[in-house]
Amino acid sequence: EVQLVESGGGSVRAGGSLRLSCEASGLTDDDYVIGWFRQAPGKEREAVSCIGSVDGNPYLSDSVKGRATFRTDDAKHTAYLEISRVYPDDTAVYYCAASTLFSSWIGVCPQGSRMNYWGKGTLVTVSS
Repeated sequence: EVQLVESGGGSVRAGGSLRLSCEASGLTDDDYVIGWFRQAPGKEREAVSCIGSVDGNPYLSDSVKGRATFRTDDAKHTAYLEISRVYPDDTAVYYCAASTLFSSWIGVCPQGSRMNYWGKGTLVTVSS
């Protein structure tokens, strides 16, 4: 059974940084995609960052490009998302998600409907 457990949410002041962790267990496929999605109040869910299990080049959405890094620690089975210079618009529930439906990394986050495993989410609130 695949489980994704997020941690690191909470309150952050605008201009500060946030660091989220996603601990994955049960991902036995050699090829999978893991990433972060977020949903702000009253808005649709959006992809933030993803990476393929066999590719070292993550996808970063335009909303965080230039101020975010996404990396994985295979030994710890953990994926990390760090966003600096946060804005109130970064306020959202951040979800870790994984997909085993792709045989190779496509370079961008799959649509949410193509991510077959989801964590419960962690709330990030950015105050001005």
